[in-house]
Amino acid sequence: MEITPATVPGTGHIYQIRTRRGDRLAFIDYHDGRRALTFYGENDSDDVGRTAELEPDEADRLAELLHSRSLDDRLAAIERRLAELAAGR
Repeated sequence: MEITPATVPGTGHIYQIRTRRGDRLAFIDYHDGRRALTFYGENDSDDVGRTAELEPDEADRLAELLHSRSLDDRLAAIERRLAELAAGR
């Protein structure tokens, strides 16, 4: 994924995102605490198809849903794998 950050004076920060598949979207972090996801149209790189504004609590919840497994879960998986490898010796 390619992320290009920029500052929009008087508005906040925008993060232009291009996925490996070539899909384009942007995350906008407004100075007033609002957040928005903007999805670009398929045919025109500047054609904004839809914008979804999120309240701070909604943005937090979405971030939780998108976040990968917690650090504790990842560490436990590594520890289990190490135990399996050690038992196989």
